[in-house]
Amino acid sequence: MAVQSSSTPESTPPVRPADQTVPARERALKQWRGDAVKELRREADRETHQPDETSPAPEGQSEQGAKPRRSLLRRHPVGAAVGLVVLLAAAAGGYVYYDAASHFESTDDAFIAARQFSIAPKVSGYITAVPVTDNQHVKAGDVIARIDDRDYKTALAQAEAQVRSAAAGIDNIDAQLEVQQAQITASQAQVEQAQAALTFAQQQADRYQQLARSGSGTVQSEQQYTSQLQQAKAGLTSAQANLRVAQRQLESLKAQRESAQASLAQAQAQRDQAQLNLSYTTVTAAQPGRVVNLSAADGQFVAQGTALSMFVPDEVWVTANFKETQLDQMRPGQPVTLEIDAYPEREIRGHVASVQSGSGPAFSLLPPQNATGNYVKIVQRVPVKIEMDDPPTDVALGPGMSVVPTVRVDPKPSLYERLKAVL
Repeated sequence: MAVQSSSTPESTPPVRPADQTVPARERALKQWRGDAVKELRREADRETHQPDETSPAPEGQSEQGAKPRRSLLRRHPVGAAVGLVVLLAAAAGGYVYYDAASHFESTDDAFIAARQFSIAPKVSGYITAVPVTDNQHVKAGDVIARIDDRDYKTALAQAEAQVRSAAAGIDNIDAQLEVQQAQITASQAQVEQAQAALTFAQQQADRYQQLARSGSGTVQSEQQYTSQLQQAKAGLTSAQANLRVAQRQLESLKAQRESAQASLAQAQAQRDQAQLNLSYTTVTAAQPGRVVNLSAADGQFVAQGTALSMFVPDEVWVTANFKETQLDQMRPGQPVTLEIDAYPEREIRGHVASVQSGSGPAFSLLPPQNATGNYVKIVQRVPVKIEMDDPPTDVALGPGMSVVPTVRVDPKPSLYERLKAVL
């Protein structure tokens, strides 16, 4: 038996004879589903062709002849105008923002850098005083640590004594040189005396030889003056030998003086080194900056080269790692605005000092080797050094602090700046 649907008679399909193989309940369910779908379609068609409630159809006009609904712009003209104005304003604002942003380049991959170094003594010993503390600002020449200097004072006294001894040795040799010079003068006088005696003896020998040949003189006198001539020659030879010995002795004394001068120079060098070692017992700051990571303490024994603390100079700068695509118009000398994360309320001015000739990875410990393996191109970053024009002195700036630099790469005024100047 077929189940009648609740739809209108004209939409009800004719009832077919019941099939003996299909249960009656399933046939009724299929027929009900078909009637329900058709009813929903008719309701949708009526809603589509229904006239607008805000503009009722004139009298005598049928439902089939009703006008279609008006568009959204006609129904809400004020809202459409406001929306158009907002859209135009947003477009204008976007262009102004884009034009202003094109005058600047910025990055958040930037940090404060400095040439920090460790402070270490050049001599060993026990620390007697540490007049500074952690993170303290010091000036050039301020004392950071003192080392026991008694041993070094003793070494200095010994070196000074050696210098005095060497100087005294030189003075002694100088006195000997003066004595030897006098001896040389005396030897020269003896040579001259012997030369005069030889000349007289030669004349006397010649005279008596002639007298003996002429018979006016005796042979004995001739022999006597000939002997005196030989003695005068021997005396001259002896005086000349003594003069040469005195001269050689003078040269020896001069050589001894040069050796003594070398010993004096060595002693003076040892004294200067002792003075330096004594000065090294006072560890001072070579330039203004801050003492950080202090590890020195009173009574601690430190060897030569032991790190006492780290030192951060006052001279700091910003290393900004810009993308290589941002460097097209970036040049040294361009103004920079710096925003430090630690002090967001401060705005620090600076300028571009230099652009590194190469990317950061190129100077790393293990630079990339793009010639081997698969290659994937990525945008490289290039370090740019930025110096501060007015670094703050009332706050601590140290290596590693995050900075956001903004570099003005186009000096021409932007549209926003021109509008701001006019308004």
